[in-house]
Amino acid sequence: MQGDISILGLILQAGVVVQFVMFLLLLASIASWAIIFRKRSLISNARSTANDFERGFWSGGDLGDMYQRVASSPGEAQGMAGIFEAGFREFGRLRQQAGLPSDQVLEGSRRAMMVSQRREMDRLEDNLAWLATIGSTSPYVGLFGTVWGIMNSFTALGNVQYATLSQVAPGIAEALIATAMGLFAAIPAVIAYNRYADQVGRLESRYDTFMEEFSSILQRYAPAGAGD
Repeated sequence: MQGDISILGLILQAGVVVQFVMFLLLLASIASWAIIFRKRSLISNARSTANDFERGFWSGGDLGDMYQRVASSPGEAQGMAGIFEAGFREFGRLRQQAGLPSDQVLEGSRRAMMVSQRREMDRLEDNLAWLATIGSTSPYVGLFGTVWGIMNSFTALGNVQYATLSQVAPGIAEALIATAMGLFAAIPAVIAYNRYADQVGRLESRYDTFMEEFSSILQRYAPAGAGD
């Protein structure tokens, strides 16, 4: 009898609709944790590479040498290094065009950096919306399963003259499992979304600051090749 009221036994005895709800919530929980672990690695790596690049950038080395190192590194440069590469490459290209005003050279370089930054932000923000969706909808999906299960339990007791707790308890318990599973899927997703959204926002602020500082540095060199 104890096996009949175990969590696994209640799940197996639940109605088809409630079982389907539980299955959806299980998939949502698995997807949520997969995104959480992937985002943790992605954002941690982005933060680490930004720290390394900033240390190298502000060490006083030659910008041309740094550009060559970034451009020749295997794979596509990402994060702050990618923003630097895009801006410096466009700056060098426009600077070689005779008669181009310095403000247009700087504006073109800045646009290239903004495109690179937007691409990086899209990469960091990818699947964050799924965490928000899972966190906001899972409790309601679980509640639907609970309401449906309780409704079926009381409907089944309609033809019984005397209802006892032992008759009602299993149906209510299996229905409440859906609510528990909904919360189990939602809580980690909400916590992770808030944490990662804050970290992505901080990285975006660092990228914006770097773009402003790098633009100021490029402004010193722009007049040398423009405006003849």
